Amino acid sequence: MGAIVHCASFDISLQTGPDLGDVTGQVSRVVAESGIAEGSVHLVTVGSTGSLTTIEYEPGAVEDLKQAIARLAPPDRVYAHEMTWHDGNGHSHVQAALMGPSLVVPVRRGQLRLGTWQQVVAVNHDNRPRRRTIEVTVIGNPA
Repeated sequence: MGAIVHCASFDISLQTGPDLGDVTGQVSRVVAESGIAEGSVHLVTVGSTGSLTTIEYEPGAVEDLKQAIARLAPPDRVYAHEMTWHDGNGHSHVQAALMGPSLVVPVRRGQLRLGTWQQVVAVNHDNRPRRRTIEVTVIGNPA
């Protein structure tokens, strides 16, 4: 039997950015539902002020990442985007673009192949709370 593709999506509500949410459980559920044993899961956050990454999802590392994101593109700078739209979120677009909207994780024996202390996280960079949609595509060989 050849490779199969399974598509799904889920939403996560996040506070004003930078805010992070652990989505490892939701991604793992989609992988389990897919029936794919060996392959990969492709994740994309919908929207230009969100991103995806992995980190050890514990309070210290989360706070460190939030501070690093704010240093990458500080919200108190002038951004050309704001001259056009006057929405105060130019930094949000830059932060998200630097981190990236997508992530690929290997699937092995029907499980996400992550390190012991590695979780998949969604990030909201926007200057207001957002409900983010994560599109998930699992590609691989069935069990």
